[in-house]
Amino acid sequence: MQLLHAPSWPHLSFQTSDRNSKGGLVSLEKCLQPSTANCSFQPQKLERSIWVSHKRNFFSFCVTKATSVEAGSSAASSGTAEGDVLKALSQIIDPDFGTDIVTCGFVKDLLIDEASGEVSFRLELTTPACPIKDMFEQQANEVVARVPWVKKVAVTMSAQPAKPIFAGDLPAGLQRISNIVAVSSCKGGVGKSTVAVNLAYTLAGMGARVGVFDADVYGPSLPTMVSPENRLLEMNPEKRTIIPTDYLGVKLVSFGFAGQGRAIMRGPMVSGVIDQLLTTSEWGELDYLVIDMPPGTGDIQLTLCQVVPLTAAVIVTTPQKLAFIDVAKGVRMFSKLKVPCVAVVENMSHFDADGKRYYPFGRGSGCPAVWDPSSFDLPIRPTLSASGDSGTPEVVADPQGEVAQTFQNLGVCVVQQCAKIRQQVSTAVTYDKSIKVIRVKVPDSEEEFLLHPATVRRNDRSAQSVDEWTGEQKLQYGDIPEDIEPEEIRPMGNYAVSITWPDGFSQIAPYDQLQMIERLVDVPQPTAVQS
Repeated sequence: MQLLHAPSWPHLSFQTSDRNSKGGLVSLEKCLQPSTANCSFQPQKLERSIWVSHKRNFFSFCVTKATSVEAGSSAASSGTAEGDVLKALSQIIDPDFGTDIVTCGFVKDLLIDEASGEVSFRLELTTPACPIKDMFEQQANEVVARVPWVKKVAVTMSAQPAKPIFAGDLPAGLQRISNIVAVSSCKGGVGKSTVAVNLAYTLAGMGARVGVFDADVYGPSLPTMVSPENRLLEMNPEKRTIIPTDYLGVKLVSFGFAGQGRAIMRGPMVSGVIDQLLTTSEWGELDYLVIDMPPGTGDIQLTLCQVVPLTAAVIVTTPQKLAFIDVAKGVRMFSKLKVPCVAVVENMSHFDADGKRYYPFGRGSGCPAVWDPSSFDLPIRPTLSASGDSGTPEVVADPQGEVAQTFQNLGVCVVQQCAKIRQQVSTAVTYDKSIKVIRVKVPDSEEEFLLHPATVRRNDRSAQSVDEWTGEQKLQYGDIPEDIEPEEIRPMGNYAVSITWPDGFSQIAPYDQLQMIERLVDVPQPTAVQS
């Protein structure tokens, strides 16, 4: 994939800056000032520390699901010192899944000195943005300290590094991003960018590593809403990648930071620019990448949904019925693309005056009723608008205000729902070696069914198995041995899995197709599994 340069994109001209010989970085736009990325800016760091300290005092539901159990239930039930500690910790229940933290696999690096009564361990969460991580730490200290022989407890908290669960050949820049959340309005002028930016800084304040991608090339809003010290994107000439700018610890990429302002170009060119800005940026390890989607449900939106494996979407609207009609269109678009809509934000909902609450745009659009409790109302507030124009997000400027509280609730919802989705997707299709069947439990479905591996392989509908022009079946029944077993099954977005077979073939199996395949009725007897 080419980087943005004059021959491919006439609107962009990148030239090497004087810093190339020193740091290997080049400026994206000759007409703008050189980068000052090496300069320190202590006031920003101090502001971030104060802002984050406010956020970390917020407790609510936490969804953190580890992928493995560090110590089994047998140890917890034994009479050993280790069993005493694990039994005590098993009293702490994850509030969303209703499972104790030992079974969830949160307990790591357990060290016990029974002679001195000292116990130390680490609680590893799957997201650093867990709103009740402090409560977990407090409860862990308390329950272990009540064990009779324990005299000293040391608990440390950590989180797993960003690890995407989706398969496929993702661009290098997206390979270390855990969750990609689209903020969409499907209608212009409803405050989508305000929600996207404030949500991003709320998640960052909760302890997550966050990036924001402004996907609106025609009218980018990000350069107005944030005030990074370096207002130009840079390029790494060796890797030919884009280096995001940064404000208060959040990575930022926008066409407006390329020194171009507002673009005048046709749709196909816009899609190419967006694809390039998003996929060739050095995002690094991120827990959440928030994409500020352009308004509408057209080609650009579809391109974004197809280029990146979106984890979830947040829809922004206003109280008018006309706006909610467009919301329904956006929900249908994401539904077809198998992207769950986890929340709706109703902006400009009301304002308070003289001790009363007024609804200037009316009520009853249907949005809160349909989405409750995953709907959030934002008031008409002059400071919210002013903060968007001043370059400081409202949740940073007033972290204890009403608006910040609403975004905190929205942030918890996003963390919780993304964790649920990831957990459901990661276990939707698995291979059970003991009975040699493929287990399928499609997300948002309580039904689990079994499929024979050979049947799944024979039902491949790709061009290698079916002639695209005639529909003739090229893969014959006898071509697949009855005892074939998959080597690996990996999620591919929210709609399919990638199955790797012993012959090297990688089969893309959508959930919809798996639900139509002939199912096993008689469950085979378990067999010994070779270790």
